[in-house]
Amino acid sequence: MSAESLEPAPQAATGASYASAGVDIEAGDRAVELMKQWVKKTQRPEVLGGLGGFAGLFDASALKRYERPLLASATDGVGTKVDIARQMGVYDTIGHDLVAMVMDDIVVCGAEPLFMTDYICVGKVHPERVAQIVKGIAEGCVLAGTALVGGETAEHPGLLGPDDFDVAGAGTGVVEYDRLLGADRIRTGDAVIAMASSGLHSNGYSLVRHVLFDRAGLSLDREVPEFGRTLGEELLEPTKIYSLDCLALTRTTEVHAFSHITGGGLAANLARVIPDHLHATVDRSTWTPGAVFDLVGKAGRVERLELEKTLNMGVGMMAVVPQESVEVALTTLADRGVDAWVAGEILDRGEHTEGATLTGVYAV
Repeated sequence: MSAESLEPAPQAATGASYASAGVDIEAGDRAVELMKQWVKKTQRPEVLGGLGGFAGLFDASALKRYERPLLASATDGVGTKVDIARQMGVYDTIGHDLVAMVMDDIVVCGAEPLFMTDYICVGKVHPERVAQIVKGIAEGCVLAGTALVGGETAEHPGLLGPDDFDVAGAGTGVVEYDRLLGADRIRTGDAVIAMASSGLHSNGYSLVRHVLFDRAGLSLDREVPEFGRTLGEELLEPTKIYSLDCLALTRTTEVHAFSHITGGGLAANLARVIPDHLHATVDRSTWTPGAVFDLVGKAGRVERLELEKTLNMGVGMMAVVPQESVEVALTTLADRGVDAWVAGEILDRGEHTEGATLTGVYAV
C-alpha cells in the first residue's frame, strides 16, 4: 500500500498559516498593550521589569526581614461562573473572583500575599474583552495587596467557541515560621468569628445553573425584587476578598486560625483547621443567609444539607480567636467595613462529634 499523499488539495489557493488555523497573533499583541495599564496598578516595590517578559521577577531580598520565611502557594480558578459572565457580556468582575479564590486561600495560614500570575484561555482573542478580564484581576490584586507579575493568554480555536473563555491563577505569599496559623494553635473555648460573604462567591455554580436555568427556567435578565436587580447581576456579584482584612486581624490581636469557605461549604472547610481532639460548633441562628441562597433552595427544592455542603450560605471567611480577642477582632473588622459576628465556639471533641457541626435553625 502506498503512503498517503501530503500534497495540498487542489482547491487550496494559499498556504496554511497560524491565522488560518484560527490564532490571531496581532490580536494577542493588542490585548497585551491594553492590559498593561491595569497590571501597572498592581505593582509592589519588589517587582522588577514590566509585562511582556518570559517570567515575572520579584526581589526576594525583601524576605530578609523574616527570620524563617515560609512561602505559601495556591492555584485555583473560578469554575462555571465564567459562563454567567460570558452570557451577560460582563468581563471586568470575574477577575475579582479569581484573586479571591487564590489569595484568600494563601492568607488562611497567616501569609501576606506577594504576587500572582494568571492564565486566560479563550476560543478567540477579543483584545478589549481580554483587557477587561485582566482589569478585574488587577483590581482584585490591589484589594488583596498583591502584585500581578505576569500571565498567559492562550487562544484555543476548535476547542473553545469564539466567545468561550476560562481563567485560572497561581499566587505566592510569605509568613514567618513562628506566626504560622493553623490547627495546632486552636484551644478549647476559642470563639469562631464569621465574616459575611458578598453572595454565592465562586463555588456551587454547577448546582446553581442547573437549578435556576434547567429546572426553574429562569433567565439572567429576570428582575428579582428580593435582589433589587436582575438574576444575572446577582449571580455575577464579585467574590469578597478578605486578604487584607485577615492580615489586619493578625496585626491587631491574637488569631489562631482562618478558614476560607469555598467548595464543600462551611462545616467541611472549618473542619480542615480543627485539631482532631477538638470540635467546632457554629450556630445557624446567628445569621440569615442572603436571598440568593433562599432562591436556589426553593427553586430546585434543594435540601438544606445539600445547600450547606455546596454553598457558603452567607459566610465567606471564618476566624478562630481566643475569647479575649473577640472584641478587638470585631472592632477591627467593623472599622474595615466587614460584617462579622461571633457564630460559634471550640469545644472538646466528644465521642460522636466530628470536626465541625452546625446547630440552630435559619430559613432556607
